[in-house]
Amino acid sequence: MSSARAAVAPDAAGGFLSRQAVLGVYLPALCFETGIGAITPMVAVRAGRLGATLGTAGLLAALLAVGQILGDAPAGALAARVGDRRALLVAAVATSVTLVACALAGGVLLFGIAVLLTGATNSVYLLARQTYLTEITPPLLRARALSTLGGVGRIGTFVGPFLGAAVAHAFGTVGVFWLALAVTMVAGVVVAVVPDVEGARATEGRSDAARVSTWRVLVEHRAVFVQLGIAVLLVGATRAARQVVIPLWGVHLGLAPATTSLVYGLSGLVDMCVFYPAGKVMDRRGRLSVAVPSMVALGTTLMVLPLASSAAWLAVVAMAMGLANGIGAGMIMTLGADVAPPPVRAQFLGVWRLFSDSGGAAGPLVVAAGAGLGSLAGGAVAMGAIGIGAAAVMRATLPRWTVHANRRTRLAAGLRPDGSPTR
Repeated sequence: MSSARAAVAPDAAGGFLSRQAVLGVYLPALCFETGIGAITPMVAVRAGRLGATLGTAGLLAALLAVGQILGDAPAGALAARVGDRRALLVAAVATSVTLVACALAGGVLLFGIAVLLTGATNSVYLLARQTYLTEITPPLLRARALSTLGGVGRIGTFVGPFLGAAVAHAFGTVGVFWLALAVTMVAGVVVAVVPDVEGARATEGRSDAARVSTWRVLVEHRAVFVQLGIAVLLVGATRAARQVVIPLWGVHLGLAPATTSLVYGLSGLVDMCVFYPAGKVMDRRGRLSVAVPSMVALGTTLMVLPLASSAAWLAVVAMAMGLANGIGAGMIMTLGADVAPPPVRAQFLGVWRLFSDSGGAAGPLVVAAGAGLGSLAGGAVAMGAIGIGAAAVMRATLPRWTVHANRRTRLAAGLRPDGSPTR
């Protein structure tokens, strides 16, 4: 438990709400996720304008997530080799190129390749900012820092579609990709000009760690990936299912598209409003104090969704889902930071994100399978059961791998109940 030993002595690196961290991490994250949020609903629309069939357009819309999965492990290797902040710059430049390709693509094939690569570069950005923020934040503030990062991402993906809709109305769907390019370039410029937080280690100088392959990290830490990785995969699946099942249930009820969008927006609004209190509770009372309630609540709301028989009740259930998901903001990133060995943190977190993103791709497939078999309700209930299963797996396995699982594990490691050293 090397991460446990590291957690005993608080890191003196700069604060997660310092000016450099806000400007160098959170602001670029907001810009970047706003761009991704803007293009996500427009990928299928743009594909249709290029002549794709409805099925092909849906496939292209899924390529953002597929690209992110394919990019997870390489992202960890890149961050280990060039450093977290340089990886952020590489991601910003590469994403700018892929967004230009999305905007200028004259055919479905080229557009699909550009969308896939955009997803992969997004993976690099997500990984690099997580590892950098973990690097500069004291362990006793880790959950708040990463929950704030997760919350900022939620704000971006919430605001992005609204900005994209306004731009699409004024300039057409291609204009949305130019909007994404503009905010991505702003993110890159900010990362380039804002200096490192004082006390952050120069990750690009760790040549020994950079030479460690991702495969070797996976093999050497297979025990944690087999146990906690299952929980991470289940959490990712449950969270992603929520994003699909709400609009599908709106369609099932025969609601107008505008009503369904409003319900979905209300869920997202609640989701993005509770991230900081959740991080504070995780820091003070341990990770399980948020992880288990979040997944039990999210699983339960998915299981009761079939009881929603009107727009009003769907809105109530959707907002409850948003609350359940929101209190878990940053949970998976925090757990990854807790258990990642510092010398190979980037490669470890690359594999960690692979589990999470794979779950995120699997969840909607379970819902779609239920709908395809004639029972959307069955798909929702199945995903609810998976969410509760994720809570059970975390409750059983977290205390073994992180001293910050709860107050009992902190006391057993010689810490105070709030995680601070006894001396």
